[in-house]
Amino acid sequence: MIDTKIVIPARYASSRLPAKPLKLLAGKAMIQHTYERALAADLGEIVIATDDQRIVDVCQRFNAPVCLTAQTHQSGSDRLAEVVQKFGWNDETIVVNLQGDEPLTPLSCLHQVANNLQQYSDAAIATLATEIQQTSDYKNPNIVKVVRDYQGYALYFSRAMIPFQRDAESEQSQAVQGFALRHIGIYAYRAAFLKQFSRLPICPIEQLEKLEQLRALWNGQRIHVDIANDVPAHGVDTLEDLQAIEKLLRHND
Repeated sequence: MIDTKIVIPARYASSRLPAKPLKLLAGKAMIQHTYERALAADLGEIVIATDDQRIVDVCQRFNAPVCLTAQTHQSGSDRLAEVVQKFGWNDETIVVNLQGDEPLTPLSCLHQVANNLQQYSDAAIATLATEIQQTSDYKNPNIVKVVRDYQGYALYFSRAMIPFQRDAESEQSQAVQGFALRHIGIYAYRAAFLKQFSRLPICPIEQLEKLEQLRALWNGQRIHVDIANDVPAHGVDTLEDLQAIEKLLRHND
């Protein structure tokens, strides 16, 4: 069995919801709920990676392993790379990225990305997607789309409507459905790749789309995209999201 870790990036600053990881959900900080989710997955060592001492202090109160990282990282993957270097993890280690603002992530998704990366030895990254059912989602630039090849490897990620059917009467015909996939931002990385990723400059398409995974494709790395067995609930970006997630947490209890 390949050694597996979970890293939970938790950034303090957020334009729409400042101090997001510390917001209370059913009496606990959101980051604690996410950490407990990672514990339940039972995949191995867990580290919370943050750029702010206030998050460190809260994590220490519930005895979570936490790493204070630089505030200059351009992406969550860069933050994970710093953790890999600081802890000296082996190149073969699989690092699962569980976002700190997704406390309801299905445990099956964490296992799925870890297993996929073990299965597809030529991939540097594994991630998940689900079919797009609504035309409004297909048009929405906040919903990232991904197109795969016949083996399930990513061809491209975009905020635009891909694939675009030139001759269709409507923007999302039956021909597009099944190919237009919504990307789910849960990743598994090889530690060796993360070490390399942190040294790569931000590429032009990453700057345009504001999607860090494009840096990997730009530099010739393969990303395997599996159809998620379970679709996660929406993460927390706004106060309304926070309230909706709290209702779900209280209902689950």
